[in-house]
Amino acid sequence: MELLPYIWFGVIGLGVIMYVLLDGFVLGIGVIMPFVDNEDDRDLMMNTAAPIWDGNETWLVLGGAGLLAAFPRAYSLVLSALYLPVILMLIALIFRGVSFEFRFKAGRSRRLWGLSFMVGSIVAAFAQGVILGAIVRGLPLEDGQYVGGPLEWFAPFTVMTGFALVCGYALLGATWVILKAEGEVQQLAFTFARPLAMLVIIFLALVSVWMPFLHTRVLERWFTFPDALWLVPLPVLVVVTSWLLWRSVQEGREAWPFLLSLALFGLGYIGLLIGLWPRIVPPDLSIENAAAHPSSQGFTLIGLAILLPVILGYSAWSYWVFRGKVTRDTGYH
Repeated sequence: MELLPYIWFGVIGLGVIMYVLLDGFVLGIGVIMPFVDNEDDRDLMMNTAAPIWDGNETWLVLGGAGLLAAFPRAYSLVLSALYLPVILMLIALIFRGVSFEFRFKAGRSRRLWGLSFMVGSIVAAFAQGVILGAIVRGLPLEDGQYVGGPLEWFAPFTVMTGFALVCGYALLGATWVILKAEGEVQQLAFTFARPLAMLVIIFLALVSVWMPFLHTRVLERWFTFPDALWLVPLPVLVVVTSWLLWRSVQEGREAWPFLLSLALFGLGYIGLLIGLWPRIVPPDLSIENAAAHPSSQGFTLIGLAILLPVILGYSAWSYWVFRGKVTRDTGYH
């Protein structure tokens, strides 16, 4: 068995989950900001992420570039099928990024840039959820070519995953603010985190119940002996993590809600990968069939071996440097 495709699959999977976890809480701040009336409170919430938010998007670039380099066939199929939500996501991310910086410098147009940040965050989060749901649901292929229409991705399951990711990012954003802020803003974040934690747990249960009925292979993997026996620890961990998350929010903990939210996302991601393995574009395109030539994968892997430690290093360094609480008079801007 050729190992290079699976190494690259792991690298792309790492890039995706790192982006979701790290940039997710920044998008989540934008999702919950419409429910915050005070502009000073909004400033503080945005300042908790200001020093590190732009570096988080490196992981999105790594995942997309890795998919193009290592699995060009999968890359072309995904873009052909999901062109509209991908473009919508990119436009929303551009608006989110520009408005993040412009809002702090603007005068009379400050509220407009704030609105742009909020709308961009919500639309980007929803589009990412739709993209994820469409891939999990599967793309209609014939002879390795996409045969669906431009709106094939629009379905009840994908709309549900879109709303689920919006709520999930909002939970990450609220728990991040709990971790980084104090006083009234922290208490406000607690009021958001309680219902959001419940919504995320409900959406996670819905996806878990719905997904096996989308693909016969997933149903067999989760409910056929002996595979089901080996996979039992994962749903148990999800239940335990969900309970601990709810308890930590109810008890007013500071660090644990954010860490447990990250853990819940990670467990859900592992469950998706297990259900779809070894397909990279369900229901028919496997990792090996989508892989580029081994020489291409090997050559790009050399560059990755240099680049990945740099990305991990400066990401860890930036989070370490800007650790601790953020107050109204010590913001980044």
